Amino acid sequence: GSRRVGIAVFPFGFGFWKSRMLPIVLEVTCSFVTWLCLYSCFCRWNRQRSCKWSCRLVTLLHGLLVTLLSGYVLFLDGPWPLTHAGSPNTPLQIHVLCLTLGYFIFDLGWCLYFQTEGDLMLLHHTLSICGMILVLGLGTSATEVNAVVFVSEITNPLLQTRWFLREMGSYHTSLGKVVDFLFVLLFLLLRIGAGAWIVYGMVTSPKPNWLLKAGGLAMYLVSLGFMVEICRFVRRKMWKKSPSLDSQSLQERGI
Repeated sequence: GSRRVGIAVFPFGFGFWKSRMLPIVLEVTCSFVTWLCLYSCFCRWNRQRSCKWSCRLVTLLHGLLVTLLSGYVLFLDGPWPLTHAGSPNTPLQIHVLCLTLGYFIFDLGWCLYFQTEGDLMLLHHTLSICGMILVLGLGTSATEVNAVVFVSEITNPLLQTRWFLREMGSYHTSLGKVVDFLFVLLFLLLRIGAGAWIVYGMVTSPKPNWLLKAGGLAMYLVSLGFMVEICRFVRRKMWKKSPSLDSQSLQERGI
């Protein structure tokens, strides 16, 4: 009796690790090593550039790839997060989360090593990693987490493009204005607007784990923190107090 209850509450025994978690751990490890090797290659190919240049190239590629994959899962492969919150993870959802979890571990390690980011971005990375680990461990709720990944990463390529334009001296052009406009628009519509919709569906559904619900709310609060920085940027742009966006104020590494 008591032994069965203990197993039901904490089913992370040897059989659990062998059947479910071991393949996931191996896949996440492969993802981490792949991103790390890609970063090392970029550093060798761009010796005249800084380490930050190479890391942002990795971030740009991850943003493009994961946006496409998570978008496919969200809109085509399914299930729909607003009606199937807390549903069992599908194989494709697991692969996408393993891919992006390996990247976030790499990027958090890079940020801590070079000490380039503020507390808000480090909190964002930590919450993302913990949330994906929880979902992969529970075997449920990848549907809504995949949706969160989509609305979060879709603005990332624009953010990195903006940084590269500034580094190459092409930011103060029509292209730079278009990139800024699209970034702010997509951030407000998808990360703030659609993100609130996803979090509401997750919190009101009885299926998702309570810890995951708390993590979802915390992630959305972090997004609101980023939104405050973006609104300050827009205000400066409108008042023409600053010709360019300060990298520290926006924490521009994957908002």
